[in-house]
Amino acid sequence: MHYGWFTAMRSGDEKPRITRELLLRVLTYAKPYWWHIGGMLLTILFSSALSVVSPLIFRQLIDNILPNKSTNQLALFAFALLLVPLLNGGISVIQRKLNATVGEGVIYDLRVALFVRLQRMSLRFFTNTKVGELMSRLNSDVVGAQNAISNTIVGIATNLIEGAAILIVMLSLEWRLTLGSVFVLPLFYLIARKLGERLRDIAREGMDLNAQMNAHMNETLNIGGALLIKLFGRSHEEGQRFSQRAAGVRDIGVRRAILGSSFFVMIGLVSAVGTALVYGFGGWLVIQEKFTVGTIVAFGSYLSTLYGALQGLAGAPVEFSTSMVSFERVFEIIDLPHDIEEKKDALILSDAKGELAFDNVDFKYSINENILLSAVKRYGSMADVGAVLSGGKNGQSSTVNRRDVTPASDSPELAATSQARDVALEGISFTAAPGKLVALVGPSGAGKTTLTYLIPRLYDPTSGVIRIDGHDLRDVTLDSLAAAIGMVTQETHLFHDTIRTNLTYAKMDASQAEIESAARAANIHDFVMGLSDGYDTIVGERGYRLSGGEKQRVALARVILKNPRILVLDEATSSLDSESESLIQDALKRVMAGRTSIVIAHRLSTILAADLILVMDRGKIVERGTHDELIATGGLYSQLYETQFRG
Repeated sequence: MHYGWFTAMRSGDEKPRITRELLLRVLTYAKPYWWHIGGMLLTILFSSALSVVSPLIFRQLIDNILPNKSTNQLALFAFALLLVPLLNGGISVIQRKLNATVGEGVIYDLRVALFVRLQRMSLRFFTNTKVGELMSRLNSDVVGAQNAISNTIVGIATNLIEGAAILIVMLSLEWRLTLGSVFVLPLFYLIARKLGERLRDIAREGMDLNAQMNAHMNETLNIGGALLIKLFGRSHEEGQRFSQRAAGVRDIGVRRAILGSSFFVMIGLVSAVGTALVYGFGGWLVIQEKFTVGTIVAFGSYLSTLYGALQGLAGAPVEFSTSMVSFERVFEIIDLPHDIEEKKDALILSDAKGELAFDNVDFKYSINENILLSAVKRYGSMADVGAVLSGGKNGQSSTVNRRDVTPASDSPELAATSQARDVALEGISFTAAPGKLVALVGPSGAGKTTLTYLIPRLYDPTSGVIRIDGHDLRDVTLDSLAAAIGMVTQETHLFHDTIRTNLTYAKMDASQAEIESAARAANIHDFVMGLSDGYDTIVGERGYRLSGGEKQRVALARVILKNPRILVLDEATSSLDSESESLIQDALKRVMAGRTSIVIAHRLSTILAADLILVMDRGKIVERGTHDELIATGGLYSQLYETQFRG
């Protein structure tokens, strides 16, 4: 028997708004597979017909062939009993192939649509969305959505056709016996509803307890957690804590097993009531010679199939609603508006000169709820675990962190005033002439990194205009803007791939000579050639197999290979040794030569070479000029020079 509702009941409490528009949109994803779906319906018809045939064969054997001792017919019907499952098996294979083609095709279409959409979302979206939630949408929700097309609809069609065919045959055999067999169905519904709710609650509690146990293992068995436990001598305490978590999972598992077993026992008893009615009343009809033995045997075979089909139809709305929840979550991402919009007639920036101008720019890290994902409670997800060690609950089950912060560099806190504020940037105006170097200096949190994020349109200014070669950034295509700007952030990101792949990410068709030339300019070529696999060396996740200086030089080589007209750079080297810093400093001279460079400066050599120094404090440019001019004023820059740069 099929208990489709048992699987569906594990889903969340979401109640989807199943509208005509939603259903039509869902069907658009099934449209490319109409021929496959039509083929599945044909296989369902054939398999339903075969399910009706077998009991009729048994009826004929018992009522006619065996009493008449007809050996020829016995051999023929015995062969038929072998042929039916063979045909059914062949049809099942064909149906499975068609079903898999539809299901995997829908998964592919949805995943590609989601991934392409996410690639155009702004940095603000990613800073306010959990990566785990995006993975759930691309995996769990996509699979749940395709289930509506490839499984739920097929299941409904199968149960409808099979149930209708069997009911027709049963009614033609004996209508009173058929009505008696259907009489117990309300009992199925009542038991399923009452015990099903309790099973669902226990299942959810079990998933949450299991998530807490997994989160505890994840926190304590990674290298950082294991080191901390050993340093503080907490192995015994953590063993006890894990024992409590595991005991909770054990106890809820026992409760769930007992209740589940009781549930199926009661369902079996209800089925037995229906079977007893059929065989009792049918047996009486046989005694009265109004019914044959073969007919009652056929009825018994039909009965289990009929109960399974009707039970499947009873659970179909729940399964379909669950799939609709998944579709809604998928469509939510597809329908999210772009925070950074590209105009339809946007200008393609070609042969950029590199002039960059800020005109009275303000910026605030405000949150637009319309571009964020809705809150989702996912039972059994470690992301929903609050305090992992103390066991506290999340005060907020939102999938996103509904706030944003001003990125700050790692330069020391040198200003006496606090940098906390609502507006990240205020009244920013300056011009960087082509080929010139502009250095940004100031306390941590003054807004230097935020300013650099506006240049490649990772964010748009709240007010004011940023121009490149006289064009508003918002009038330029995003791809051509990205091609004109090269950015090296303080936190260098490398893919878990080869050095070659990480370098050619800047220029996919780069030749080996171009790769080596860029690596030499970044002072990394000799190091790479000293590795056993050279440029085919795997750098590890986030480049963890390389040192900090090596990663920064690979990042510099990557931006050199891109050859942008405007370079945006955070040159922080506080975590590097003197040799690595010297190599990077030498590489920077080559990188910045002839380019418009906006640099968050951390070393005196860069500041002395700057054509313009912008001193920032609390989101404003408080001083500007050359090194000598700013020293003469005796302001904030002079303090920074005395406490940081001069040493």
